Amino acid sequence: MGKSATTRARLQREALRLFADRGYDETTIADIAAAAGVTQMTFFRHFPAKELVVVDDPYDPAIAHAVAVQSADLPVVERVRRGLLAAWEQLEDADEAEFRLRLRIGAGHRGLRARMRENNVRTEAAIATALTERGVPAFEAVVAAAAVIGALTAALLEWANDPDAGPMGEAVTAALALLE
Repeated sequence: MGKSATTRARLQREALRLFADRGYDETTIADIAAAAGVTQMTFFRHFPAKELVVVDDPYDPAIAHAVAVQSADLPVVERVRRGLLAAWEQLEDADEAEFRLRLRIGAGHRGLRARMRENNVRTEAAIATALTERGVPAFEAVVAAAAVIGALTAALLEWANDPDAGPMGEAVTAALALLE
């Protein structure tokens, strides 16, 4: 991991720790930067806004591509389901404890919860676009994308709030299997 990635990871780790200890609204960017041993300017180089520490979601292009390459012979929901499974396998191994904390902090704060929903809407739109570009009618593409992302989101939130839940990947694959 390069210096930039290491700094970004340290900022995110310290921010999440402070959010969990003090609360999201009570934690300032100055607090986060100080805890990570960097300047506020460095924080903004990695996260243009405080909320992005929790809700950053860079995976839409990979998800859309994974959906787009699924066989056109499959039913549309199955194309989305298989695409998400394929994308999941390609993503880096996430730090599950950190991801769980991000989900819990995000779901527990009204503004962050709204931003998480906005991220889902963008992901759904990216999937729907990938499908419509391959001939799927817009209505079917939008409904299929929303259905699968809804199932995935519900599973991840349940997983995040269950301290006894197994690995995150099991929750993801179980949710997607229900749609089979």
